[in-house]
Amino acid sequence: MLDLKQIRENPQTVQELLNRRNAAYDLTAIVELDQQQREIELKRTQLQARSNEIGKLVGQKIKSGSQPNSTEILSLKEEGNNIKSQLADLEPQEKEIKTQIDTLVLQLPNIPSDTTPIGKDETDNVEVRRWGDEYIPTNPNILPHWTLGEKLGIIDFERAVKVAQSRFVNLVGLGAALERALINFMLDQQTVAGYTEVLPPILVNSNSLQGTGQLPKFAEESFKCADDDLWLIPTAEVPVTNLYRDEILELEQLPIKHCAYTPCFRREAGSYGRDTKGLIRLHQFNKVELVKIVHPDTSEAEHQSLVQNAEAILQALKLPYRVIELCTGDIGFGAAKCYDLEVWLPSSKQYREISSCSNFKDFQARRAGIRFKEKGKKGTQFVHTLNGSGLAIGRTMSAILENYQQSDGTVKVPEVLQPYLKRDVIG
Repeated sequence: MLDLKQIRENPQTVQELLNRRNAAYDLTAIVELDQQQREIELKRTQLQARSNEIGKLVGQKIKSGSQPNSTEILSLKEEGNNIKSQLADLEPQEKEIKTQIDTLVLQLPNIPSDTTPIGKDETDNVEVRRWGDEYIPTNPNILPHWTLGEKLGIIDFERAVKVAQSRFVNLVGLGAALERALINFMLDQQTVAGYTEVLPPILVNSNSLQGTGQLPKFAEESFKCADDDLWLIPTAEVPVTNLYRDEILELEQLPIKHCAYTPCFRREAGSYGRDTKGLIRLHQFNKVELVKIVHPDTSEAEHQSLVQNAEAILQALKLPYRVIELCTGDIGFGAAKCYDLEVWLPSSKQYREISSCSNFKDFQARRAGIRFKEKGKKGTQFVHTLNGSGLAIGRTMSAILENYQQSDGTVKVPEVLQPYLKRDVIG
């Protein structure tokens, strides 16, 4: 959520910054409603002050000998009753206007960071670096991971469709074991890197989704329970960040660093016809998520280290990848700055996203009410929140099946996973 004070004081500047996202934003309605609300608030405050003054005057005059039914007292009481009637009309008006303002502000995305490249869409994203070119397979006959997985009997799409629908998968035998090995390996690596593991709920309430920015804008992307105010999570970012919703933290608690494995659920609305085969775009998938809650002064450095923590997994697995800095026209709704990690998939000869690492600054903290207090200082400040995939499990598996594919149709198990799988070859 953007700072309403910032919009009020510098609407043109905020609008220009938002328009860097390659979309037109008009803050006129918010500014006008805010002015109305402030005028009503001023009038209400003045009326309340006069009402209090009348109450004191009546008490003083009666105490000094005036009769309760005297003309003067009755006149003051009548004025007081008129004020109460006006206040009764003003309060719901003010509440309604505040609701309208909140609705409009919640629909605004975050302001891009000053260091985020300006661009219109993904074609203007900037490649920061590549790693692992020497590990790119030279075999020209790499099978797509879904074809190889079905041949090896470790991936079963047909029965998953029967049980659920398209874009679900059933992992069998060593496929299930590989998924579990990847989850355990990633969690082990990130806890060593200083993250505290949590296992949060995978059903969350609407306030949680609003706190991290999925609601109200992206309601169609999530699965909602019919009879409860509960939603299946699209990512562990939602429950983990909201563990601290409406809390005032002590400075000494920062930074808070969590890693979490959860299943994730997405409708993939608007992706019709894209990645219909394989493990890239499923309605249900597993992911290890990294979440940080930090001091504003350290958030940029914490963002860089978050990216490095995600990169470390790909490097340990010796999977070729590149780091992309997203431009203003491609960053997510809540992000001020974002880096994507894209892993090499040899069957399609292209890099595909496997992690998105975002710095939200105080955007989520304002929505979720997460603040901190420094001893000896008045008031509180909003924290900065960050998160990133560390990593998406299915996409990591697809990269392993393709990059470690051998000419005889087997798959070499990455060295770091061999202690988890108790074997060095699949197939």
